[in-house]
Amino acid sequence: MKLELKIDGVDQPIELLRNGPDCRFRLGDAPERAAHVETPEPGMYSVLLDGLSYDTSVEETPTGLVVVVHGHRFEIEVRDPRRWTRGSGAAGAEGLQTILSPMPGKIVRVLIAPGDAVESGQGLIVVEAMKMQNEMKATRAGRVLSVTVREGATVSAGEILATIE
Repeated sequence: MKLELKIDGVDQPIELLRNGPDCRFRLGDAPERAAHVETPEPGMYSVLLDGLSYDTSVEETPTGLVVVVHGHRFEIEVRDPRRWTRGSGAAGAEGLQTILSPMPGKIVRVLIAPGDAVESGQGLIVVEAMKMQNEMKATRAGRVLSVTVREGATVSAGEILATIE
């Protein structure tokens, strides 16, 4: 899977070649690399890369991720080119807001039900992929029209999870 990262304002493409604890990836045009990743608790990661161990924390923010590695803070935006080509609505836009799965994964929590009122930035559905939990959030206030998934379901990238008016 190819993603576009913006790390502290600098664009950096990444290709994920194998997911899981023993992952393989390629940054930009660099050679393929391997890392072993464990998740001792949500939001915390222990990474073994090139024989060195890194304790890392990851926090989701409205604009992306904040990753802290040995006291160094990185602001990261993750863009999946496939997601943006599906025409997702902009924040504050009129009409329906469709919540899509950003990647293949498993639904671990559904925080809304049809008819619920939601606020901008409110968590809606949590998708787990590669041992990371990603909370899908409302980009604007509205009312939930439909929820098309349930906890424990497997979803594909770009699959519709919910619709908000």
